[in-house]
Formats: sequence, C-alpha cells, structure tokens
Amino acid sequence: MNNPLALKNQLCHRFYTLSNAFNRAYRPLLSKLDVTYPQYIVLLSLWEEDAVSISRLVEHTRVDSGAMSLILKKLEKKGFITFTFNDSDRRSRIVTLTDFGREKKAEAASIPHQMRCNLHNISDEEAIMLVGLLDKLTSELDETLCSAE
Repeated sequence: MNNPLALKNQLCHRFYTLSNAFNRAYRPLLSKLDVTYPQYIVLLSLWEEDAVSISRLVEHTRVDSGAMSLILKKLEKKGFITFTFNDSDRRSRIVTLTDFGREKKAEAASIPHQMRCNLHNISDEEAIMLVGLLDKLTSELDETLCSAE
C-alpha cells in the first residue's frame, strides 16, 4: 500500500460498498414481503425464536437499540408483531409474531436460495470461509480497539 489514505486501500470502503450491494440485491426479494432489509433481519431472528425481549433481539441481531425501536414500530404497524409486557419485569416488553408474521416465514423461505444464486461465482467452501473471516473480523473489532494516537 503506497498511499494508506487512498480509497482503494480502505478495507472499510469494501464493506460499505458490499453492504450497499447486498441491500440492492435484497430489495426486490423483500418487496414481496413489504419489508426492508433491517426489518427482514429482525423477522429472521423472530422466526428462529419467537416471544423474546427487545434486549434479546438487539443481542441476537446486533441491531442498534435505537434503530431496533423504529424497526419494531414499523413491523407492528404492518401487522407482523405485537408487544406484551414481561410478567417477571413490567419494564421489559416481549415481541411476539402475529399469525400474519408467522405465515410470512413460508413466503420468505426462498429468499436465502435466491440470494445464494446471485453469488454463483463463490463456492460453498468459500462462503463458509468468508463467514468465518467476517465473524473473526467482527469479534476483533468488538473486543479490541486501538487508541487514536
């Protein structure tokens, strides 16, 4: 790397452009469900484990808690979820899929396969390796931040 400030040398810029590419690729698939990508992430989590606290959703999805509040309000307005109070802690609310939200899981079942088809030049082995590397990078950034000097 001759110039450490050159845009082409920035790993973070690769992730930014990749994130935008994923959002563009998901948009037509998610339009059938009438959800955005962040809403889809929350639904994926709820389809795995329904009737959970908001803090559990934040932990599982790694979505910022402020953004989570907005996502949940929109999903409630669209009829995907409802809120109830936690019996053991009245300050905590439980997020539960509605029948409509549960039914949409079947509609969404083809989305991962459709996305995998978009990545036909990446082998299954490469995809597994990429997941491992991305998890490692996330862990590194979560655990260790060098001081700005």
